[in-house]
Amino acid sequence: MAYIELVGVQKLYRKRDRSISALADLSVQIDAGEFVAVMGPSGSGKSTLLNLLGGLDASTAGQVRVGEAELQRMSERQLTQWRCRHVGFVFQRCHLLAVLTAAQNVEVPLLLFKLTARERRERVRLALSLVGLEERADHAPAQLSGGEEQRVAIARAIVTDPALLLADEPTGDLDAAASEEIMALFERLNREFRKTVVLVTHDSKAAAHAARTLQLVKGELLRDERGAPHTVER
Repeated sequence: MAYIELVGVQKLYRKRDRSISALADLSVQIDAGEFVAVMGPSGSGKSTLLNLLGGLDASTAGQVRVGEAELQRMSERQLTQWRCRHVGFVFQRCHLLAVLTAAQNVEVPLLLFKLTARERRERVRLALSLVGLEERADHAPAQLSGGEEQRVAIARAIVTDPALLLADEPTGDLDAAASEEIMALFERLNREFRKTVVLVTHDSKAAAHAARTLQLVKGELLRDERGAPHTVER
């Protein structure tokens, strides 16, 4: 059984007196441990798909299942608890809190769990180490480069050890070198730690790191391609 399954999913948005279709009868399966890139022009439904997978939005029709969770059947409270335990989000804008250090930003999701301060510190240390920023733990976001800020955001996303990572244009504000570093990090999290990664991107170079690419156009699945992921020279 696939880890992620969408069956006949539709998503309509109301705008004044008309309905706008963001996704139309979309059916997709994604296995645990896959690295999938979702591409398509603006307005094709990419971010809508990501929001549905993360339980941030609800489908108008159809079924959305992630693991054992049937998201359309869950209450807002249940979805919130499920997201905290199973999903890590990374966005184009890092949304780091300027008044907190890198370590404190990473620690924020852990405050929802019954952990001791020592346990939280150890998890934060490990997460920052995985993204190569353990030595920058006490730096404020303003003291970090754009690439470093995004790595802190990724550390924050993985600190609870979620099975699923959802990334929406994570390299959109970065230069080419920083983008490659971020995508190599996602590739490592997928290969070594078996995270299931679903990445929305306009960047074909970023998408090349994934083993599978879904092409959306006007809310419909136009193409589903599999291939060997790009390997970054180090």
